[in-house]
Amino acid sequence: MKFKRAPGGTAKRPRTRAQFNLRGRLALVAGALGLCSVVLVGRAVDLQLIDNAFYQQKADSRFLRELPIATSRGMITDRNGEPLAISTPVASLWANPQELVKHPERIAELAAAIGVQEEALARSVTQRADKEFMYLPGQRRIHPAAAQKVLALGVPGVFSQREFRRFYPQGEALAHVLGFTNIDDRGQEGIELAFDDWLRGNPGAQKVIRDRRGRIVENVDLVRPAEPGKDLTLSIDRRIQFLAHRELRNALTRSGASAGSIVVLDVATGEVLAMANLPGYNPHVVSGGDRDARRNRAVTDLIEPGSTMKPLTVAAALEAGVVTPATRIDTSPGWIPNGRYRTSDFRNYGVLDVTGIITKSSNVGVSKLVHKLPDRQYYEFLRRFGYGASTHSGFPGEASGLFPEPEGWSGTTKQAMSYGYGLSATPLQIAVAYAALGNGGRAIAPTFVKGQHNEPRQVLDPAIAQQIVSMMQTVTEPGGTATRAAILGYHVAGKTGTARKASGGGYARRYVAFFAGLVPAENPRFSMVVVIDDPDTSGGGSTYGGGWVAAPVFKSVMEGALRLMDVPPDDIETWLAAQAGEKLGMGNRASGLDEARTRTQAGPPASHAGDEPAMRAGALARFPTPDSPFPAPARGAR
Repeated sequence: MKFKRAPGGTAKRPRTRAQFNLRGRLALVAGALGLCSVVLVGRAVDLQLIDNAFYQQKADSRFLRELPIATSRGMITDRNGEPLAISTPVASLWANPQELVKHPERIAELAAAIGVQEEALARSVTQRADKEFMYLPGQRRIHPAAAQKVLALGVPGVFSQREFRRFYPQGEALAHVLGFTNIDDRGQEGIELAFDDWLRGNPGAQKVIRDRRGRIVENVDLVRPAEPGKDLTLSIDRRIQFLAHRELRNALTRSGASAGSIVVLDVATGEVLAMANLPGYNPHVVSGGDRDARRNRAVTDLIEPGSTMKPLTVAAALEAGVVTPATRIDTSPGWIPNGRYRTSDFRNYGVLDVTGIITKSSNVGVSKLVHKLPDRQYYEFLRRFGYGASTHSGFPGEASGLFPEPEGWSGTTKQAMSYGYGLSATPLQIAVAYAALGNGGRAIAPTFVKGQHNEPRQVLDPAIAQQIVSMMQTVTEPGGTATRAAILGYHVAGKTGTARKASGGGYARRYVAFFAGLVPAENPRFSMVVVIDDPDTSGGGSTYGGGWVAAPVFKSVMEGALRLMDVPPDDIETWLAAQAGEKLGMGNRASGLDEARTRTQAGPPASHAGDEPAMRAGALARFPTPDSPFPAPARGAR
């Protein structure tokens, strides 16, 4: 070993230099990097493949959305395929408050475009600043062109989505039958509510990716396809419905009445061909203030049926065998006691046969008939015709009527019921009962769906039903109370009614005028009921009776319905005689009809031989002033 001399003369041993291992260091670095890579790859595998649900959910919550696919509601058509309710595509404007709140300077522009106050819109956006969705006020289900104008402003966070809106081509004329839908296209009343599940369909859904501004950048997947609602064909005939609505409006205008209803049934099938009510409403603009106008009075309103009950009372007496059509009843002196009250006729009709009781609408005669019947037997008979029970039409909110059990009757109840007081029914129930008379004694539950034929129930012997229809035919012929319901070329069977309205535990001097009828009488095709509620009585006399205000409505509607449905006439002789009378200058068509009927009919019943000449139908429908609150309302009831 060599020593080196250090400064100062001392010797120093030289230091050994460490040898640099490059390969070792490179291996160490490579190993560390490799280990890190393995850890990173393992973590990536764990995040991407093994435990990826959490982060996938986080990513999807920011960009992936499941959007509904709007579907159209099923179309409603009348029996001939004419559209009554259809769904039209519209647009609804919505906004992302989180995006819109970042641009407060655009809120004023947007508020002006949609027609709302700037402060109100700003407040709505601020209150929902933590949300991602809100409908713009008043911009649900608007015209696509109007929505496009707003979108053209380019306001950040404002978008449009497709929806459907219900449109009713017939407007007010069918509003009470069809009902309407709400803002979410759900049925709220009428047929729209009753068949909501059938009509509504099932909305679809799709997954999309949206950018941070809410715009759809990619359609990812179809979750489920949209299923449109199924169409529904009603039994309603649009043409007859229009006639009924028009004539009812004209009748209310002429009579000054406050409300009215019409029901037209197909006798053989129970199908509802028309159902009109007034006052009405616009189904396209429904507000909370028109609840009373939205009521379908033909199925929800209960009324005392008045003299429309008399044919059924006579039928009960014939079925029980206590009278025959030829039985003579002495109605003198024109009134009969009913407890501490009296039941009166329009005048003293003397001796009438059973047909004459219906022809003259004798309260005294029908009261004497009902006294021959046991209470329970009379009650069960009327129950068979549907009084006191729902007609099972399926219409939402249908009333069952009020018909007390015999155990709850007082001493005057049965006699008052015989001419239509002390029980309540809907116009639809009355129409169903008369349809049973015209259908050979078979009652059929009414239906609003074409082709849905319910099973008939035999409620009366066919021979008796035919006898009652023949008796009611005299009501519309000279000497009856409803000659204003006569239709040239057809035999009409019907019955008038004029009932006082209950008020405060008694009866007010306000009335409900009826006409219920069947046509053609020899083979009835239609059953129709007309109800005129609260006609103006200031004219006095007959101006508010059923034969005066309701019977002409029946004639006008049925003339059109018979023609539209190609129903052949059953009274050719009268039609020919009327035409001959016109050619001979005998006056207008109406006078020709009256004279023709006088010549062609066999003549009045024998019991009428001593009667004075037939009075005008209006005069026969007249009410004398009652002397007592009950059952005096029935005095002279028609």
